[in-house]
Amino acid sequence: MFSFRTTPLEDQLDKALIYGKVGCFCTQNCWDTGRGRWMYDLFRERGNLEVVFTPRDAELTPGTNHIDFDAERLRGLNAVVVEIQDVGSRYFNYTKDVMHLMEILHLLDDEAPSLYIVDHINPAGRVVEGTIPSVIGEMHVPKVAHRHGLTLGELVNLYAAELGARFPIHVISAGAMDINHQLLPWSIAPSSDMPGLFTPYLYSGGGLWNNTTITPAIGTARPYEYIGAPFIKPGLPYDFPQADGALLRPCSFTPAAGRYAGERCQGFQILLVPGENYHSLLHTLQLMRWFTESYSAFEFEEGFRAKLADPVMEEYLKGSITFDIVREHVKLEEQKWIRKAKKFLLYDDQPYRIK
Repeated sequence: MFSFRTTPLEDQLDKALIYGKVGCFCTQNCWDTGRGRWMYDLFRERGNLEVVFTPRDAELTPGTNHIDFDAERLRGLNAVVVEIQDVGSRYFNYTKDVMHLMEILHLLDDEAPSLYIVDHINPAGRVVEGTIPSVIGEMHVPKVAHRHGLTLGELVNLYAAELGARFPIHVISAGAMDINHQLLPWSIAPSSDMPGLFTPYLYSGGGLWNNTTITPAIGTARPYEYIGAPFIKPGLPYDFPQADGALLRPCSFTPAAGRYAGERCQGFQILLVPGENYHSLLHTLQLMRWFTESYSAFEFEEGFRAKLADPVMEEYLKGSITFDIVREHVKLEEQKWIRKAKKFLLYDDQPYRIK
């Protein structure tokens, strides 16, 4: 059973939410701006809050962490209420945790509690980038484009269809919640490496750097906007790949945590041009191929292939095909993804690709 609801969470009259045992699965983004409380305080006040699943570290601990849970802690619950802020790309850890939660609920079968999703606006918007995985990809990731253009509620709708889920799912519209009217979707940082306005626009490509020997400046104030490593020479080479919608400048930074913590890194800052579209994924592929050809110390590490999940892009990174071929491949795959995504939309605005 699936329902899409246009009234706030506290107005829902389901017995599972009013009288049942409730578990809340959430991040710092479950702050209720209209009432000055956390989402789970609603159930604490009602006296039926059973358990709260939250990230295991402080909300601004460097590096994105995970929400811990297991099947035994879900047994006996009547409802699980989820409220996180997705960031628009399929790599995001907290969204993968929600998909993992759905997999466990699916396995619980008749014992599964009802799932309620408090939806939020996608900070990366409806723009689509990339391809649907065509090889075995990361765990707990639905078959969506690298930058999918959906909200969490729509992703849950899609993944329920992929799983053949039989447990009840109810999505509370983003339009029903005060936070989506009073704050912009990145006002409360979704995670330590998602600090602000520009980050979601850079993450569809930038997230891939985490599985290479170049850091996307994790452990600094501007992750995914800066990229670099100690082995990169300073300056902007004449043949460095450029892209529409962005400018590049040489930079240096010293991460306080993560890869190269405490080491001076040379690299580049990606400066988004106001009012222009930037295809982060395609530009990142061009940059990676350039680094492959220019620096022997640049390498792809464990997990990269599963995160990319596209053999054509792999061939481009190996130097086997030209950029024109991979760009046309991505164009066709984006069109294919948009057709698939339309079946699971919950809002009037439509996903679209950068032309």
